[in-house]
Amino acid sequence: MAVPWEEYFRLALQEKLLRKLPEPNVPQFPPVLRLLQKKQELVDAERGLQAQKEVFQARMAALRQRWEQLEQKQQELKGSFARFDKFLQDSAARRGRTLSRAAAERHRAERQEAEAKRLCAQLEELRRVRARLQRRLERLAPCARLLGQVLELLPEFQEVPELVAHFDSLADTLVALRRTEQDQRTEMEAARARLQRLRNTWQDEVLQRGQERWQLQERLEEARERTLHWESKWIQIQNTAAEKTLLLGRSRMAALNLFQVVCQHLRQPPALALEDTEGQLEQVKLFFLDLSSMMARLPQAEP
Repeated sequence: MAVPWEEYFRLALQEKLLRKLPEPNVPQFPPVLRLLQKKQELVDAERGLQAQKEVFQARMAALRQRWEQLEQKQQELKGSFARFDKFLQDSAARRGRTLSRAAAERHRAERQEAEAKRLCAQLEELRRVRARLQRRLERLAPCARLLGQVLELLPEFQEVPELVAHFDSLADTLVALRRTEQDQRTEMEAARARLQRLRNTWQDEVLQRGQERWQLQERLEEARERTLHWESKWIQIQNTAAEKTLLLGRSRMAALNLFQVVCQHLRQPPALALEDTEGQLEQVKLFFLDLSSMMARLPQAEP
């Protein structure tokens, strides 16, 4: 806390006077001399106080200057601390942005590298597929010539899909004929079973119920009529089956001829039995389908 100037000088003057009091043993001087002495002491005290005041003022000025310098240094330090904190924050932000950019660049580079590897693998796979298709195209080139020869031998067909559709229809007709034949056989077996049951019933009833003979006679007549009807039906079915069998034989011969032509073209011995018409038609169908697909993809496969 600062001390007022008046209080400071008053205390200094009292201390000075106390130090200058005469001792009891000092001899007494006249009043005039004592007055002069007191005046001289006052003058000396004033000079001392003035010197101390000047020294004190110089010290106070130096302290104020020092305090101002300290405050200025404190402000400079605060500014330096603030600038240093800002520099640290900016450095951390720049470092974070740099790390983020580096991570993003590394991630993008990894993605690009993975994409490049995937594309290289895909390109290699496409090259292998192209080479395989090229070899298959060269291997099946004679099939195209064979297909042209077959179309020349069969003028009723203008294109390969028509020929394949015709063989599909023949196969479907063969399956339908076999199914019809099986149904007719089943019906004949059922009719014979019913006829046998009727005969057995008639014989049992003749032995057991003589009184119902006239009813059995009527049922016998009905059974005979049905028998005649089914026999005529059986004759008609046999005639139809003969026609279908003739058509089936022609279809089998045609399928066998085509199968033999395909085997001769492929230079392979026939691996199927002569009666395996379905297998022969299936082989011919696969041959034509394979040849058709290769002919359809031929313009796309060229480099």
